[in-house]
Amino acid sequence: MRGVPAGRFPAAYAASCRRAVRVALAAAIGFYLFRYGLDSPVAATYALFGAVSLGGLSRIPGTGRQRAATMLRVLPVCWVLVVVGTYLSVRTWSAVAGMLAVGFALAFAAVGGPRPAGVAPGLQLLYILPSFPPYDPGSLGERLLGTTTGLVLLIATEALIFPEPAPTPYRERAARAARTAAHCARALTAAPYALGTADRDAAEESGRQLRSLTVPEAERPAGPGVRQRALAHTGLAARTLLHRLAWLSAPPGTPEREVTAVLRAVADLATATAECLRARRSPVAPYEELASARAELSALSEDASARFPAAVLRRHAAVLEIADAALAMGAAADRAVHGRHAEAEVAPQRFWYSTVPAPVLWWHRLRGHAGRRSVFFQNAVRIALALTAARLVAGLDTLPHGFWAMLATLSLTRTTLEATRHTIRLALTGTLAGALLTAATLTLVGTHTDVYAVLLPLWMLLAFTVGPVRGVGWAQGLFTVLVALVFAQLAPSTWQLAEVRVLDVLIGSAIGAVFGLLAWPRGAHDELRRAAAELLRTAAEVVVATTSSAAGGAATVVPAAAPGHRSLHHALVLTESAYAQFQSEPAPFGGARRAVPASVDWQATLIAGHHTLWGSERLLAPPATVLPEATAHAVVALGERMAGRMLLVSAALDPGGDTPSTPVPRIRPVSAEFSAEPEGAPRRYYAVVEWLESLAADLTRISRGGARPGGGD
Repeated sequence: MRGVPAGRFPAAYAASCRRAVRVALAAAIGFYLFRYGLDSPVAATYALFGAVSLGGLSRIPGTGRQRAATMLRVLPVCWVLVVVGTYLSVRTWSAVAGMLAVGFALAFAAVGGPRPAGVAPGLQLLYILPSFPPYDPGSLGERLLGTTTGLVLLIATEALIFPEPAPTPYRERAARAARTAAHCARALTAAPYALGTADRDAAEESGRQLRSLTVPEAERPAGPGVRQRALAHTGLAARTLLHRLAWLSAPPGTPEREVTAVLRAVADLATATAECLRARRSPVAPYEELASARAELSALSEDASARFPAAVLRRHAAVLEIADAALAMGAAADRAVHGRHAEAEVAPQRFWYSTVPAPVLWWHRLRGHAGRRSVFFQNAVRIALALTAARLVAGLDTLPHGFWAMLATLSLTRTTLEATRHTIRLALTGTLAGALLTAATLTLVGTHTDVYAVLLPLWMLLAFTVGPVRGVGWAQGLFTVLVALVFAQLAPSTWQLAEVRVLDVLIGSAIGAVFGLLAWPRGAHDELRRAAAELLRTAAEVVVATTSSAAGGAATVVPAAAPGHRSLHHALVLTESAYAQFQSEPAPFGGARRAVPASVDWQATLIAGHHTLWGSERLLAPPATVLPEATAHAVVALGERMAGRMLLVSAALDPGGDTPSTPVPRIRPVSAEFSAEPEGAPRRYYAVVEWLESLAADLTRISRGGARPGGGD
């Protein structure tokens, strides 16, 4: 059985129904087994909420089997949370302190990628549940037994019921892109020595398939480990290679033998890279062949006696950049497959993570986001403070069913104040409607638990099918009835249970709104603006330092740690995380936003940062040669002018306190400056100019027309 027929239900309901069947089946079996089979209400409660926590509240990306694997890995964490929550709940102050620490840690774990981020809400619930009455550490065995049973049942249903086709892995996407690059490189070795429209479109389409927005969350290489980092590096290098191949211009005549040799070696390495990603064979032999061919072409370009025309030297520089991108792709793919045992040798600063132990890589990731400019840090602080306040209120006021108030805080707090306010309005409306239905049901049915037992699985199926599709109002209303059906089977209940539910949701949502107001109320909308501006400011510093070093050659070689590469990399990390959250946030619902660009291509800002980092590393790699005085002055002037343009855009994105807000300026390509061909200019001059010209093209894309207000990509 492959799932619900697509023609019978809309696609959104069909997918939601499949997930609802899995969750309802696991929760119902666990609940009924302990409640009526073994007469253990405690274990029954934990079995049901164990399944609901990771199956309903969490949003773990991937197919059913992928979600099951994630749940299996976090099962020990679930045990720890139940144990810690049980013992800390004996005193209000210890439960509150535990909520602050656990709430922050689980939310901040989102820095590890989509899977830790998706599972975090469910894990929060598994700590919240044992931190409320009855405060009974003696029942810990029943709690763990129920939690384990519910989660094991959920893992089984996720893995076995309605199996889903696996999406294309990112590694396969990268392999296809490498194959396309190999085809394009071979096409460039024959007349007319430039790609046609069809090949250029194919190259651009292959590059688009590696963009994070086109890749399912579960397949994105976002983790801190060596293989995940290297796979992301492979995708970035493949996109760079495809772009450079697509726009390599034809030579003025027949290309030199060394140029053809480099392009053929690029094709061979790209083919080997695809095989490495698919069959795990190291591309070390073609990698070394390309490195050798690149060295020959570089030596030919630097030969003063050759006297090549400027157009030929410019093309040599472009071909060498193609070779560099291919070498980076091959080395990254080798590390993505073989980790620390990769055979392709590169400069250690490019793949610094390949020899670093996994705990240290996690520490690097956590430390990089441990600051108020990180959206992961902001989100963790916001939700941890909100849950701590909710636990404090529930403990001091002995709030009946305070667990519901904390659940409302957890599920309704959003990353922006406007989104939280909008969500709460819908949630309160839905909760009120659900409370009315709950009161009527409890009044009519009374203490006939067999009726509740029959209704519970059907209502779970309805709630977990309709709620995710129709939105938070429907979800809260249906869940209000669901919890009433559960608690009515655990203890005698009256219509007043509905009143308590409304009160708890009102208190929990109010706490969420307060901390949504106090803790970074604009979410990633403002943070992305600041992070992108800081990225461009850091990139401007790198451009000036790199061009100065390239102009001076060996006389002013910059040390390995300079010029600002580490700062630029850190700025890229913060901007990428802010951009990722920005994609999931709605635009502000009105009100002026200070210094918000009307139309910004945020991804072009990220690309400019990556191009700055990679180009600087390549140009500063030894051996360094001294440029003639005239070309050295020209390179420095171009670098300073490009840095000025970057600073101009950054000032528009994030103006200072006394700087008036202005639209992001349209940066026009400075083609006249880049097309200059000084007499006797060596190939190194054209390599620097090619790099600066690519940065100018990135800046022209940052400001664009026709974007939605307050938005971007």
